[in-house]
Amino acid sequence: MSAVNRKDSLNQFIQQIYGRPVVVKLNSGVDYRGVLACLDGYMNIALEQTEEYENGQLQNKYGDAFIRGNNVLYISTVKRRT
Repeated sequence: MSAVNRKDSLNQFIQQIYGRPVVVKLNSGVDYRGVLACLDGYMNIALEQTEEYENGQLQNKYGDAFIRGNNVLYISTVKRRT
């Protein structure tokens, strides 16, 4: 896959997940789960309806949260429950 195709598929993925539930895993091991409101080129992330999990345990709930991109290990979509 060429670099252009990879960039296009990444942009398509990001466009598809705006407004959807995501999990953001930090380098520290902490997970933030919420609705993706914004993502910039530095991977800074704004979440709404955010919950903080440590070792799988809910630690805190926030309305809105901003996560600095250099702390992010990965972003994953949350599978919808049926």
